[in-house]
Amino acid sequence: MSLAEEQHVSDEQAFVDVEGAVRDIAEVPAVELINTVAVHLMSAAAVKLGLGDGPDAAAELDLDEARKLITSLAGLVTAAAPEVSDTHARPLRDGLRTLQLAFREASAFPDAPGQGPGEKWTGPVS
Repeated sequence: MSLAEEQHVSDEQAFVDVEGAVRDIAEVPAVELINTVAVHLMSAAAVKLGLGDGPDAAAELDLDEARKLITSLAGLVTAAAPEVSDTHARPLRDGLRTLQLAFREASAFPDAPGQGPGEKWTGPVS
């Protein structure tokens, strides 16, 4: 098989994989997708706050990145809460609040109340 033929077969397989993924995602309820995205944002924010599991977790501290992730999470959680049941929204709000407090604790110069990451959407966290 030539290199061009191998590439064509590889391209066809990638198309089939994407097509299958699109078909699969169509079967996933919106609340599950929202929760999955929120958990990924929470996990990434925790790592950027230096709260990862690895031995060098503290070296991962990046408050600028954590701020972006927490603010994005706050927007998602605030927008999605009315659309999902309280059963799903409550743990997301709790996780968000925990990250906001961890951010404040990790900051050498904490933001003023109402100015922390995501507080535009959630209100002041203390």
